[in-house]
Formats: sequence, C-alpha cells, structure tokens
Amino acid sequence: MTINHHLHDAGKKLLRAMSKHADLIMEAYLRGSISETNDNSKIIETLIGSGILWRPEVNADLRLRRVVRALLEEGLCDERTRRIDANVGSALASLTTTTAHVKEALAKQRHTEAEAWLDDLAEQVYSLKETLKYSVRVLWERIHKEFGYVRSIEAKIRENELAQTQVSDMLEQLELFDFDKLGELAGSQRELRQLLVITLQSTFTEVAKELSLVQGRLIALLGRFREFQGRTRLLKGFLLHMEHKPDYRPAAYPQHSLVPKLFNQAPSVIKPAAIVIDNAEHEATLQEMVSRIKARHFQPALSSPLRGSSEITLENPETIAIEENQLKAAVESYFCHVIDSGEQQSALEYYQHHQLSFDPEVWLYQVIGGYQALPEQERDYFALETHDAPHPEFNGNRIIEDVGLWLR
Repeated sequence: MTINHHLHDAGKKLLRAMSKHADLIMEAYLRGSISETNDNSKIIETLIGSGILWRPEVNADLRLRRVVRALLEEGLCDERTRRIDANVGSALASLTTTTAHVKEALAKQRHTEAEAWLDDLAEQVYSLKETLKYSVRVLWERIHKEFGYVRSIEAKIRENELAQTQVSDMLEQLELFDFDKLGELAGSQRELRQLLVITLQSTFTEVAKELSLVQGRLIALLGRFREFQGRTRLLKGFLLHMEHKPDYRPAAYPQHSLVPKLFNQAPSVIKPAAIVIDNAEHEATLQEMVSRIKARHFQPALSSPLRGSSEITLENPETIAIEENQLKAAVESYFCHVIDSGEQQSALEYYQHHQLSFDPEVWLYQVIGGYQALPEQERDYFALETHDAPHPEFNGNRIIEDVGLWLR
C-alpha cells in the first residue's frame, strides 16, 4: 500500500504540537475551558490551527475538540464525562456505500482501487466493532464503580436511569442489523463476507449478550440505590425531628396495651409440643394409638393385555443400499464439480441439469449432510449457503428451497 507522505508529515506535526503543549491541553481538559492571554496567544493560535482547540461562540472561552477530549478520556479512564454514541444506522449506510465501490472496482478489473476501497471498508467495520464494545465497556465500568464519580444517592439514581436509557437505545440500534441483506450485499466475495457477515455477526452476538447482562445489573443496582435512599430519608427525618424537639424521648412500648409489631419480637415462652418416643412410660399409649389406625389396601390395577406383535419385513434391502450409494456418489460428484469450476453452484440447478432421479428434498438434505460430514480442515475450503423461505402456515418455520456451494 502506497504511503501518503503529505498526511504522514501532517500527522507528525499534529502529534508534536500536542506533545509540546501538553500542559496547556491538560489545563483545558481539567478546567473545561481556557482563556487567551498575551503569554499564550501564539500557542493558542497554533493549537487552533491544528484543530485541537476551538471557540464555540465569538466571546466564549476556548475548549478542546470533542475527538481530543475523547482520546484523553479513553487513555485516562476518566468516567466523569465519557458518553456513549453508537450510531449503527449511519455506520451501516457507510458500509453499504463502500461495499458498492469495492464491487464496482472489481467488476471493472481495477484491482488497486478495489484494494484501497476494501481497506476503507475494513477500517469502517473494525471502527463500528470497537465503538460498540467501547460503549459496553463504559457501562460495565460505571456499574463496577457504582457510579462513584457522583456523590449523592439521588445523582447515582439519575446516572443509573441514564445508563438504562442508553442500553435501550443501543438495543434499538442493534435491531438495524439485517444480516440477510448484508449477505446479499457481500455476494460470493470471500473478503466481503468475512467483514460484513462473519465479523459483524460475532460482534452483534457478543454485544447483545453483554447488554442483556448490563440491563439486569443496572436494575438490581437501582433497587439497592432506592433502598439506600429510603433509609437515608428515614434517618434524615428522624434527625430533623430531634432538632425541632430535642427533649423527645421514646415511650415505653411494653407498657402500652397495643405493642407495635416492630417491638413485639419476644421468643415464645412455651415450646411447641412434640412426642417423646424414647420414653418407656408412653409405649402402651403409642401402641393403642397405632392399633386404631385403619390400614388401607390398594389393589393394583390389572395390566393391560399385550398387543399382538406384528412381524416387520424388510423387502429388497439390496435396493435401498444401492440407492444410498448412488445418492452419496452423486453428492461427491457435485462437490467435485464445484472444485473444478471454482464458482458458486446451486444444488437444485445441478440436480435439474443432470436429471437425477432422487427426490429433490432428499437430494438437498443429502448435500447439507455431506457438507457437515466433511472433516473440519476440508470443510473450511467450502462455503455453504441455504436459500429458504417462511412457511405459509406456521410462523417461525422456514423451508429450505435451495442450497449454494462454493470455494472460499
């Protein structure tokens, strides 16, 4: 890949400016803003020109750019101002556009341009993956620290409710993933399927699982916070009552006719009765009690007569074995045809072209079974895709109509 020397030199200049003026940048990060004086006017002009500082309004103080602040928040693990921003819809639109550029360049045999677009697509996919994982990581860090960057219980409850809202927003964003469309968009290109289907699907599964766990922990943590809040309010109310009436003394509740349940916790004086079977004096009484117990006899139900056994005959076992061998040989020929052609081959088209005599449904399932029966090392050379449609009567069921096989 050719290096852009202009961008390389500009990046080195930007990093030198950040390193040279680190004190001023950290001052702007910690204070939130920084004022321009005669001493630092030239430095500020340099940082504004480099895109590190900016002025939101005409008379406002200078502030750090959002990307620079996000870089410092991530590097310093600062939880005070870290926020979650996972715009999946915009990212998927960019992925679709870049994939179209890749496919157009490949169709016109412009391989260098296609490789450049493919690198951009990989960067966008990995950036989306890192953004989603970063958002989940921020939520977990807040939970583990129990929102320790705020002091009061009320503030912790507000932060918890905000985190639950962000989790709900992220789950809604994840619903925008449509892997059927992404698979159609990638087509038979191995690199595109690796990025758009395999990588994004594994990320989707991992992030959705983590978000479900985060949501449960947030609800449990919110319950604890509300319990602390109730106890704190009770204690504050009692302290306020004592400030207004310092001579207050609790009444002698045992002397009242109606004792509150809170104070009525004395253990019972008489223990519950129990039979002492080891006492020999009670033996005659126990025997008399046992003799009065009526015995109940249950007659077992008669077992149902056995059904007459029927003989099972297997006719022409040689014919079944021959048909299975022919079906297996046809599937092997289909796999060899895919290897020789090097292109994606539909199992149903192969079946119709060679006018095979097997049942079409049996043929499709034998192809799937033959693919799954391959050793793992050989199976990695092939890619299998099923073309299915929803069942017309039963919701949630899908019918496999065709199978596509090609080399990775």
